[in-house]
Formats: sequence, C-alpha cells, structure tokens
Amino acid sequence: MEGAETPQVIVLFDGYSKTEKNFMLANCSCTLIKGPPHVIVDTMTAWDCEKLRKALIANDLSCEDIDFVICTHGHSDHIGCNYLFPKAVHIVGFSISQEDIYFNHDFKSGKEKVISDKVTVIPTPGHTMQDVSVIVKTCNGVVAITGDLFEKEEDLHDDSIWKSAGSDSEELQMKNRKKILEMADFIVPGHGPMFKVDK
Repeated sequence: MEGAETPQVIVLFDGYSKTEKNFMLANCSCTLIKGPPHVIVDTMTAWDCEKLRKALIANDLSCEDIDFVICTHGHSDHIGCNYLFPKAVHIVGFSISQEDIYFNHDFKSGKEKVISDKVTVIPTPGHTMQDVSVIVKTCNGVVAITGDLFEKEEDLHDDSIWKSAGSDSEELQMKNRKKILEMADFIVPGHGPMFKVDK
C-alpha cells in the first residue's frame, strides 16, 4: 500500500466526448491524488456533485479533507463542483485563490507551482492560453494529469481529435504535448481513460 509520502493517483471518473446529431455529450476526467496533501484535479460539471461526494467517501475521504482543487482550465466541464471544497486552495488555470484571496504566481513565464515534493503544477497552454497540467511522482512512475492538452489516447495518432476540440494555439499545444510525452509514464487526458506512454 502506498503511504503518505508517495501519492496515489486514482482516476475517479474517465472523461468522454462524443458528437450526437444536434449536440455533444462530454464530461472531463476527474482524478484524486491521495496524499496528503489530498488533491482533486478537474471537478466535472455542476450536476456531478453527488457522484463526486460518493467517490470520495469510497476512498475514505470527504470534501473537507481536500487540500487543493486544481482545474486544468476554466471550461465548465472542468470546474463545476469546485464549490464542494471551501477549505481547499483552488488553482484554476493560472489563477490561485482561497476564499477572496488571490495569490501571485507567474505561470505565464513558465514558473511551476510546487504542491509537495511529489506533486507539481506546470503551465501547458495550448487548448486555452492558461492551461496547466499536474505532474505526480508515484511508485509506478510519473503521471501527468493534462486536461484537454490531450483529449484521449487516440489523438496521439490523429491530430484532428485534439484540434477539433478547440485550440487557442495549436503551436503551443503541440510543443506542450511533446514536453509531457517526454516526461510522463502515464497520462490522464481530458476526455478518455488514463493511458501508458509508449516511449
């Protein structure tokens, strides 16, 4: 069993995205980093509160136990249940806050935010210009929780998947995708199951 010194990455819900006739069905991956510190990455939509609460209880945690809420970017399917965690520090894209206090941190110039010696938030703009990814050092290797920098594993071989999901800068997104692929052993993408990086 992994102890407090080595965080455990638990994907609570796999994200998905599919186009129907007149609409799109989508929700993001939601990931628990079980520490301490305890971290939730991407809180899905505002309609997911009960299933998120239940998932935490199943992992012997409550909303009050969460120390950090990290949203890889500010789209509605990634921030919907942030309100469940009033005691946590919230990092939404490049913004860091707790209650009405906003902390200065220069993600824009590439500065990383260290959560612990095993958990770091790094700027990875592209999908939006304020995207971040969470890098976690675990017993099984480095896990990158990337939000929509990667939509799903299939977009490794088909660029049209991530490009069609929207990209504020395809050039930056390609650069940061490459960066993550070089550093990670596993990736939790924004709208698909976690996958192993084929080195």
